[in-house]
Amino acid sequence: MSDQRNWDAATWEGSRKAQLRRALGLSVEQRLQELDELTETARQLASRNQHGTASADGAAQARDSEDHPHYKAPPPRSVLPLPGCNPVPLAGYLKALGAFRLIAEQVDPQACGYWNADQFILVTELDRDDLREFLLQRYRPTPVLAPWNGGSGFYYREEKLKEVDPDTGKRKKTGRRTEPTKATRAVDTILSGNAIRLADYRQAAFQAKEIIQNLGYEKAPGDEEKYQLAQALRGDLSDKGLEAFDAVLMLSGEKLNFPPLLGTGGNDGNLDFTNNFMQRLLEVIDPDTGEATEPAGSWLDGALFGQPIPELASAAIGQFAPGNAGGPNSTAGFEGGSLINPWDFILMIEGALMFAATATRRLESAQQGTLSYPFTVRPTGSGSGGTALSDEGPARAEIWLPIWSSPCSLNELHVLFSEGRATIGRRPAKDGLDFARAISRLGVDRGLEGFQRYGFMMRSGKAYLATPLNRIAVRRNPAADLIANLEGSSHWLERFRQLGRSKGASASVRSLVRLLEDGIFELAQASDDRTKATQRLLTILGEIQLYLARSPSARDPNGGNCPPVPWLKPDWLADDGSDELAIAAALAGLHGRSLEDGRMQTRLPMRVHLAPDDGKSRPAWLEGKSHLNVWGQGPLESNLANATRQRLLAADRLDLEDKPFRFTRTCSLASVARWLAGDLDTARIAALLPGLALIRLPRGGQQRREMDFPVPAVYRLLKPFFCTDAQLREAGLLPADRNLPLPGELVRRIVTNDLSGAVGIARRRLRAAGVRCPLPAISAPEVDGMRLLAALLAPVSGFELARLLPRERRTESNETT
Repeated sequence: MSDQRNWDAATWEGSRKAQLRRALGLSVEQRLQELDELTETARQLASRNQHGTASADGAAQARDSEDHPHYKAPPPRSVLPLPGCNPVPLAGYLKALGAFRLIAEQVDPQACGYWNADQFILVTELDRDDLREFLLQRYRPTPVLAPWNGGSGFYYREEKLKEVDPDTGKRKKTGRRTEPTKATRAVDTILSGNAIRLADYRQAAFQAKEIIQNLGYEKAPGDEEKYQLAQALRGDLSDKGLEAFDAVLMLSGEKLNFPPLLGTGGNDGNLDFTNNFMQRLLEVIDPDTGEATEPAGSWLDGALFGQPIPELASAAIGQFAPGNAGGPNSTAGFEGGSLINPWDFILMIEGALMFAATATRRLESAQQGTLSYPFTVRPTGSGSGGTALSDEGPARAEIWLPIWSSPCSLNELHVLFSEGRATIGRRPAKDGLDFARAISRLGVDRGLEGFQRYGFMMRSGKAYLATPLNRIAVRRNPAADLIANLEGSSHWLERFRQLGRSKGASASVRSLVRLLEDGIFELAQASDDRTKATQRLLTILGEIQLYLARSPSARDPNGGNCPPVPWLKPDWLADDGSDELAIAAALAGLHGRSLEDGRMQTRLPMRVHLAPDDGKSRPAWLEGKSHLNVWGQGPLESNLANATRQRLLAADRLDLEDKPFRFTRTCSLASVARWLAGDLDTARIAALLPGLALIRLPRGGQQRREMDFPVPAVYRLLKPFFCTDAQLREAGLLPADRNLPLPGELVRRIVTNDLSGAVGIARRRLRAAGVRCPLPAISAPEVDGMRLLAALLAPVSGFELARLLPRERRTESNETT
């Protein structure tokens, strides 16, 4: 096989081999120079390990200086706040990374940086004047090139004649590409300059031009040619020329991939970031002498220290600082131009190079590698008031930028960015919602304080803007297990989210998906007290289950194919101590039992009334219509009345061992009395109940307390009918050999508000069942029948049940009758 470079340059390993082959051709003098550089790097690392600031105090340094007369104490460190470098906008964040990277790589390898009060803090041996002097006089720009782009400055424009074509009305073209543009002038100026600190840039630009000429390109290449050019560049560019390559473009398989931070290969629409970087450099550095230009000093003070600037340059900054992009209402008059500080753009691009893409091979991707960009995921149109689900389609990506509050070296930061791939369990985070769930573990493990979330949204026509969405604090969040519960074996969370994003999804389901995701974002960020956030999300889950019950197409295996909400863990019961939650939880825990295969099985959980759900351990939709699914959009009392009728019918059909009023939780009589008196928020009970019915509720109940309202006599008389016989026997109200069934006629009388008739039936049934207690006299209905029925369904403890109907004292005459 001939020794061609294209196959070598197709991969990272191939390009390294090509570099090694060239290294073998170095002269002895060049090899010795490389060896000296490696020796100096090793010496600095060893010195850092021996005399690190974290472990060497003044006494230790004094001993070292006595034992080693050639030892030099480390220079004093300056703590330099950079008020011009802030996490918002994106340009400010990248600018901080750029300044930090340049200082650590070119001046002070032991420099550290961190964030404090939304300002970047630099810890370095340089003072403020030294920092200015370095950037103005000694800074060596990283060669940032994108020769595959038409606006990169490597392709001249086609020459035009003054003569106009009568058919098109445009000037005729000669076919010769010799006409310079603003972009080509920037490249030519760098190539023709003599500044020593631009030498790396000149070499990279010259090599790129040579490669383009060898490939015979006179204009920007098409897609297939672009891949060929990228391969050649990967193989032939110098190490310095390749430093920015992976931050701009990534070769993977047989196609090009573009890290979203720098658009589509270093440009966004007509704006080429790489050539604009060159233009801004020429505004602050003289290409012949390397000296700083006259306004460069004031521009630098504005970029780093937030000093007022008398005059800005008229140029585009692109997606990184939407406030500087100009447009309507951006200044006095109708429309303003785009004005930028050249140093803002320069340092911003230098910082963006920290986000180099890498090809990774994951466990779940066994066939080929997948591209991974630091802290970058698919966009999610929720979790922020500035986005909607409709923004996701045109959006480019979402990036989560880490905020750390402890000093961090550049090497440590490189490790953080190289590992910036959040995971949910064993799978990588795919979108913003996944990332919000994952950062509690990712951030805490790495000592991060939070993340600034950005979305690359299409906002200005077809241009993208880095839109700041929200700041997410990092903390250990036990609620992460609750959110993971929503996945279940059926992957319910992912499937419901897909349902809301499917083509033709209704406004109702899209709204529910947005509410669900907002609720998950809120819960993922919740502090130690997550009760309210959990309750809100639980309420939304109840609404979703009711929606799925009303939407056959959403349940249809050939349509939406969304399964029921899975059973939720007991931790979802976020008990705030309110009477409303206690009543709703007591109602949600109603169920029955029947003997099946020699074992008692739970039947008729409350969730079967919300949707056509079989209520089993892994809930599934029932085929056909379910008579138990009676929950509608009416009042709570009406839904409970319908559920009661169906439970009584099902109890006979399923051969339950008792009335269908077994319970998991109880509420207090004081809460029931308040509800009957109209002192509780019934709407809140109705909102909580569907979500609570999805929980495997833990056993327990509300503590007893003093009564604020009396319990109506009619409630006292009727309550035994809505208790299981087993509970009545435990309370001592029912003889062991008797039963107290609930007749359907009694329910009908209560629902129709015929409480006098209901009381008559109840008295006769109680006497016949042998319930020996003084029955209260009831002169007139005291409460509304529908509200009464709802209250009767709420379970109370056996102790409080016994208090409702005190047993008669057994006298001698009683015993003889």
